[in-house]
Amino acid sequence: VNRLFTLFAGGSRLSGLWKQNQLIHSLSNGLRRHCDYVKISVPPEERGADSLPSEWWKTGVAFLYALFILVFTTVVITVVHERVPDKSVSPPLPDKFFDYLDRVPWAFTVTEVNGLVLVGLWLVQWIFLKHKAIIARRCFFLIGTLYMYRCVTMYITTLPVPGKHMVCAPKLFPGLMSCWLCVSSGLSLTGSHLMCGDFLYSGHTVMLTLSYLFIKEYSARWMWWYHWFCWLLSASGVLCILIAHEHYSIDVVVGYFATTRTFWWYHTMANTHALRDAPNNYLSRAWWSPVFKFLERNVHTTVPVEFSWPVAPPSSCRQRYRMVEGGRDE
Repeated sequence: VNRLFTLFAGGSRLSGLWKQNQLIHSLSNGLRRHCDYVKISVPPEERGADSLPSEWWKTGVAFLYALFILVFTTVVITVVHERVPDKSVSPPLPDKFFDYLDRVPWAFTVTEVNGLVLVGLWLVQWIFLKHKAIIARRCFFLIGTLYMYRCVTMYITTLPVPGKHMVCAPKLFPGLMSCWLCVSSGLSLTGSHLMCGDFLYSGHTVMLTLSYLFIKEYSARWMWWYHWFCWLLSASGVLCILIAHEHYSIDVVVGYFATTRTFWWYHTMANTHALRDAPNNYLSRAWWSPVFKFLERNVHTTVPVEFSWPVAPPSSCRQRYRMVEGGRDE
């Protein structure tokens, strides 16, 4: 009886294995005949590092674009400088802000110091960001685009100087003046803020606003104190431009709106991936949409705010760290 039971159990086991193999064979044949199976796409958040490739060569292209525009800006300023009317012929235009507030001579120094501090803070923050290549090319593209807009506005319409206090350089040797403007960055701290005509809109407003926007966008939400400090630097710097009577009020307003809207439009497209190929997305009709697709083609997810050491620590330090961690676990 035991033998019969053992033979029966072995036979049923063999028949079960045979049925299982037959089922697998029929399923594989069915897949070969019918290839229209459903493809399950993995969400971008689960793809890992492949969804955020560095592509430093694209960052280099964006850097060359920004560098070319900045050099071209100095050339346009020297050309516009030759067309600025003399103060005795064309006095400053009426400005409502100037009517209520007298000029404070040292205010523009505050503007430039605040701008240098903000740019320095953003540079240090960028060095410690993990995805610095993607963020850098966004920054370079926005800088180049905003200053290109500035070239267009100040070349089309040349405004008289906003105050009698402004001393313009002689209208001679435009080539040498543009070279000196490139070297000294156009700051009054370096004694180079002598070129007139670069109004409508304010380049200082662009840098103060853009630096703050990047600092806030790519820093953690809990760093509210850091955000407020940078906002105070940016806002006070912009206000001091007007207090110093270095730009008309319209220059600051246009500079602020051009910077914030371009930054927000670009990052709306970058962070909302459904908009990129949406048929009713009017943001894709902007002239820079093809450039955006080139820069962001392989960025398949929102860039997270992650920090890392710019230089990897030596292997001996990493080994010691592992030993310490292992000792803690024990």
